[in-house]
Formats: sequence, C-alpha cells, structure tokens
Amino acid sequence: MRTPAPLPVATGLMAPATRLSERVASQLSDEIRSGRIAPGGRLPTEAALAAAYGVSRTVVREAVTRLKSQGLVTSRQGSGVFVVDAACVPLSFDARSAQSLQAVVQMVEVRRGLEAEVAALAAQRRSEADLKGIRQAMLALDEAVREGGDGAEQDVAYHRAIALAAQNPFLISTLDYLRQFLRGVTRVTRANEARRRDFARQVHAEHEAIAQAIEAGDAARARRAATRHMDNAIARIQQADPAFWQQEGDRLASALTAAAGSGPAS
Repeated sequence: MRTPAPLPVATGLMAPATRLSERVASQLSDEIRSGRIAPGGRLPTEAALAAAYGVSRTVVREAVTRLKSQGLVTSRQGSGVFVVDAACVPLSFDARSAQSLQAVVQMVEVRRGLEAEVAALAAQRRSEADLKGIRQAMLALDEAVREGGDGAEQDVAYHRAIALAAQNPFLISTLDYLRQFLRGVTRVTRANEARRRDFARQVHAEHEAIAQAIEAGDAARARRAATRHMDNAIARIQQADPAFWQQEGDRLASALTAAAGSGPAS
C-alpha cells in the first residue's frame, strides 16, 4: 500500500470525524479496488493507518467498519483485517459529493438507461395483474399529491410496479439495490416539482404516457416515454430555483450520502 497524503481539514475548523472516516474509507476502497492491496492481503495496523492518514485511531476504526459493511474487508481474530478474496467486489458508490445538483443529475442518468429498458420489457411481458398494480400505484401517487405531500415514496412504488411487470429478477434486484440511492434522488426531484404546478402536471403526464405504452404492449413507445421522463426530470432539477437547492434540495440530497455509507437497503 502506498503512503497516502494526510487528509486536509477545513481552515480553522477540524472536519467532523464522520466526514474524515468517510474519506479514509474511500481512499482505502480505492486502494483495494485498484489492486494495490490484493485480495487476501492484510490492511496495515490501526496505528499505522492513523499515522499514514493523519487522523485518530477512532476515525480509522470507523472507516474500517464502513469497509466491512461494504463487504470489502473482514476481521480475523488475532490476525488483523484482510481484504475479502472475492472474484467480484460488491457494487457501491462514492457519495462524497452527493450534496450537489451534479450528483443528483448523474444518478438520474443512471436511472435513465435502466428505467427505459424496464419499461420496454414491461410492455412486452406485463400481465393483467401487473397493469392493475401500475394503475394502483399511480392512483396512490395522485392521492399523496392531492393531500399535499411530494409523493416521493409513491413515485418509487410506481416505478417498482413497472419493474415487476418486466419479470426479470436480475433487473428487480439491481433496482432494489439502487433504490437506497434513488429514493434520495426522488425526494429531491419530487420536492422541486411540488413547488411548481406546471412541473407536477408534466410528471403526471409522463407517468401516464409510460403506463399507456405498457398497456398497449408497445415496447419502443414505452422505452421512449421512460427516457423522456428521465430527461425531463434532469431538466426540471436544473431549472430549480437557486434558493431551493441552497436549502431544501441540499438537505434532501444528503440522504444519498447516508445511504452510501450504510450498505444495501432492506
């Protein structure tokens, strides 16, 4: 393992321990994923890592705990902490800059490719029960909005109903894993959309277009409708009032950081 540069701290103010532990974990993760610490290799001792990164042993301990939760390392009693010897490292995201408009846009870009294919497959494979589930999810979303909510949870449920109609367990598992991040993104986009009636109308119309294409069994149309929905979601968040992003948007986006550090959602 190469000797890392000490982590910088904010001028005149020590960075919070949780933030430092995230950064140490991220740098160690980079070492592991790049192969500089080989599978089966032992991490340096707690004291050595603390000295190398210029942080306390408590920070190192928290960083290692984070790596364990991601499945990257494991402890062996009396021997130390070792890199998991696995052919495939678990999927995870570096969310150090999640509290930014750019990060939200990038996550919607991830959704765009997945949601487009899911909608196309749903149009080809949906059953009557699937169609009913999609419509029920839309009604629940409309009801949540009428009652003054942003409908974020109902929006997530609507897209999952479409995923179920695609009848591909691997896609469903992938989306379920990503949902810990997508839920935070959806809260941001829905909160922004709830501030403007024209945005809310657009989202409703886009959801309806996807549902109608799936009901018609038109895969190409469903794919286009889902892609358009994601493209428009990006446009709407980019048009958000700066005050929204500095206040509510920034607060809601912090859920992405929390999710990235906590491991897969249940």
